[in-house]
Amino acid sequence: MSSAHAASASETKWPTLDGSRPLLLAHRGASALRPEHTLAAYAKAIADGADYIEPDLVPTKDGALIVRHDPDISQTTDVSAHPEFASRRRRLAVDGQHMTGWFSTDFTLAEIKTLRARERLPQIRPQNARYDGQFDIPTLQEVIDFVAAESATRGRLIGIIPEIKHPTFFAGLGLPMEDRVLAVLGAHSYTRTAPLEIQCFETGCLQKLRGKLAGAGVKARLIFLTGGPGEVPGDIQAQGGRTTYGDLMKPAALREIRRYAEAIGPANTSLIPRDPAGRWLEPTTLVRDAHAAGLLVHSYTCRPENVFLPAQLRNDAGPDARNEAGSIAEIRRYLAMGLDGFFTDDPAIGLRALNGNE
Repeated sequence: MSSAHAASASETKWPTLDGSRPLLLAHRGASALRPEHTLAAYAKAIADGADYIEPDLVPTKDGALIVRHDPDISQTTDVSAHPEFASRRRRLAVDGQHMTGWFSTDFTLAEIKTLRARERLPQIRPQNARYDGQFDIPTLQEVIDFVAAESATRGRLIGIIPEIKHPTFFAGLGLPMEDRVLAVLGAHSYTRTAPLEIQCFETGCLQKLRGKLAGAGVKARLIFLTGGPGEVPGDIQAQGGRTTYGDLMKPAALREIRRYAEAIGPANTSLIPRDPAGRWLEPTTLVRDAHAAGLLVHSYTCRPENVFLPAQLRNDAGPDARNEAGSIAEIRRYLAMGLDGFFTDDPAIGLRALNGNE
């Protein structure tokens, strides 16, 4: 943190749970500016002031942890251009959702390393597509090594906030995630001492992690991510349960979550819902309810393009146009509600919103 950044943080009284400055969390790196989950995206996020960078984790066929948002790697790699892998395209149900593509668990790590990253949203972010083919698919180990090097170079600690994707689904394939993740985190001296948070959309995974952290030599906060209020978490769905994320965001459920997690990670629309036209409606009480239960709130995701902003903050430049002023206004409204941290695709904009100097 620069001295100016530190001064700004120390002079501001924040309505967060503990009064500290909200965390700036780089969503898949600076993914508005570089293809997501590449070392280039993480480098840009760190250079632009992110407190934490986020690697999403899925396993390969041989159990390696690679950094991709989805089990289906079709949209974010050039796998479709590899004729040697054409026969591996298939249809698969992941947590009840049917997907057709190429899946990480059908490839060894050596095979994954023959692929190159591609921009996931080329229509909205064509400037990112110019980097297609330049970067490989990193492992969790490689991301930790990279962040440790950046930390040593810049003289500041940089947090890592990995997300364990679809643990019940992967366990069903014989690839349970929890021990694999903790083994990598616990083996690296950087992640044994640097700020570390682990996220998951499944309560069962977090409960397992809570019982394993100390034995793995890992000190981390745990974050329960929440989907749409009508959605059922993957682990509960697999057991035939009907408890929804909406049920789990009620005050009594939040108090139960606090037994095994330090934070929740709701969508921004769980803080301020939107109507079908994308206009903000009245805010919910979720931040206040979570704080009353002793939980931090780290919401997702602030994106700088008009199409992702609430209708009241869009400008006339077109749906795919960048709207930095609108993004700053959106972030500041959430911060005023007491948000403890926020994920953004563009950390430089997030830093401007935090500093409050424009």
